[in-house]
Amino acid sequence: MLRVKRYAKRPRRHRYAHGQLSRLILIATAGIAGVFYGLIVVLLFALRWLNPPTTAVQIERYIYALAAGEDYHKRYNFVPLSAIGPNLQHAVIAAEDARFFQHHGFDWKEVQNAVEKDLEGGKPRGASTITQQLVRNLFLSTGRSLFRKAIECTIVPLAEFILPKQRILELYLNVIEWGPGVYGADAASRYYFHERPSALTRNQAAQLAGILPAPLTRRPGQPTWYVARILTHMRESGW
Repeated sequence: MLRVKRYAKRPRRHRYAHGQLSRLILIATAGIAGVFYGLIVVLLFALRWLNPPTTAVQIERYIYALAAGEDYHKRYNFVPLSAIGPNLQHAVIAAEDARFFQHHGFDWKEVQNAVEKDLEGGKPRGASTITQQLVRNLFLSTGRSLFRKAIECTIVPLAEFILPKQRILELYLNVIEWGPGVYGADAASRYYFHERPSALTRNQAAQLAGILPAPLTRRPGQPTWYVARILTHMRESGW
């Protein structure tokens, strides 16, 4: 007589326990995310009026230097936007985010251009806006990963909603990295040209702006073609 082999069913209590564990993980993840973004919102509101004593990137550089046994000297002095001359403001906008005052955190035209360039097999180009770079410097790190980029993209709309454009620009110009241990327009102007940021010429401002894509390796005036392009953009924009 043919016997039909029966397979034991998975006990219901095991399925229930597995479901409970999944729900607990989901709740814990949502809780951590809620605390993280709640803290980000509080910090962004505080940054409307308070100047940051440090940033995530500054802390990251210090830890790396400490781990490598290297000397680390930080130059960082926060100054109001009025103390940063229009030449440097315009040069940085021309170099990093020409449509800064037109977009709401993401420059989709630049994103499209970057994608098309990549598809054509050309040299990859960045499309990060000033707001994106500010968020990265304040709260995240210089590491490249899709996870970090995803978090960055969720914080950018919050920053644009909470902070006025002028304040975003002021924060950016004061915290952005301009060389090993050099942060902000005041430190960079004094370190490279021994000048106040309000006293920089157009050419000096363009040279400083040219450092921003690779602050750990570039120096003022390098590369010359990029500085020339910044000056051209400034002239075409009427600056």
